[in-house]
Amino acid sequence: MASKDNSFISLQGVAKHFGSLRAVEDVTFDIKRGEFFSLLGPSGCGKTTLLRMLAGFEVPSSGEIYIDGQPMSAVPPNARPTNMVFQSYAIFPHLTVAQNIAYGLRKKGLSKAELADTVEQALQRIRLGGYGQRLAHQLSGGQRQRVALARALVCRPKVLLLDEPLAALDKKLREEMQIELRQLQRSVGITFVFVTHDQEEALALSDRIAVMSKGRTLQVDSAARLYEAPSCREVAGFIGSMNFFDGTVTDVDGDIATVDAGSAGALRVPVNGHATRRGAKATVAVRPEKMEIAWQPPQGVTNSVAGRVTAEAYFGDRSHYHVEVSGLPHHIAVALQNSQRSLDTTEARGRRVWLTWPVESSVLLPQAGG
Repeated sequence: MASKDNSFISLQGVAKHFGSLRAVEDVTFDIKRGEFFSLLGPSGCGKTTLLRMLAGFEVPSSGEIYIDGQPMSAVPPNARPTNMVFQSYAIFPHLTVAQNIAYGLRKKGLSKAELADTVEQALQRIRLGGYGQRLAHQLSGGQRQRVALARALVCRPKVLLLDEPLAALDKKLREEMQIELRQLQRSVGITFVFVTHDQEEALALSDRIAVMSKGRTLQVDSAARLYEAPSCREVAGFIGSMNFFDGTVTDVDGDIATVDAGSAGALRVPVNGHATRRGAKATVAVRPEKMEIAWQPPQGVTNSVAGRVTAEAYFGDRSHYHVEVSGLPHHIAVALQNSQRSLDTTEARGRRVWLTWPVESSVLLPQAGG
């Protein structure tokens, strides 16, 4: 099965059932050659099971996986053009760093000099030159993870599979490793398939992301598209923070819909390709950083919602506010950069405010059955 548009991995109707448990159900998407592709979702959504099927550790109950045009169901893990990096690093404690990296190369028939040269190049790539004779217990967590990456990459697999490889690291080291991992992927040009439950990590690393829930893919798109134009409420709520205003479409004028959001009033929102109609149930979604706070009634704005500040938190570069809107069952979150902050905005708790945002900063999400 030759793939199109430079697609390299193709999943066609892939499902995996463990008895009555449907871990993965009817998953279909393509991954491009040389792409950094992430599987993102909460625990139990099926992302690791999908990765294990790519590796050959699990066989699909139905459907097929193709890598470079070849079906994989009958191909055992050791014969696939893939390698895997685990969260636990899984480097051999009794071997040196150099011996760990060389482990998979020994069956390739390289001379001693070729083997040493290849290992040294790998050490330089992961910035561990001079560490070849150290043992695992002499390395930090980040260094052990880099050794695991080098060992997986040194055999030049067509696909590198990564199962939450940074989850065991502390926040600062994880952020540093994210940058290193992205730079490493670009330098070697190998297709990476990365599993994570961390939304920020997926957004920072990925060319494209598949958001998964209950064994299915909800949306496959670029990080920017997932954040700015989520296809459904579940994706919108999972990727970052989002405010939701539920209501009914009262008018559609070209590319703009008007939604009656009850106590929040009439809100205008781009249709964004959704086939909506008057009377349909819909949700207007707005990111906290897209909103502004007016301390006096605003004039000449399209979307304006009145409320009262119930909580605020100062983070130095930004401030977060919770605003209670009468009639809404949940607070509205607002995030403001503190370049906008003035003495007038200090001690905001309890103050009456007006939340405003441009039409183009909101997203229309049709409701199920609407």
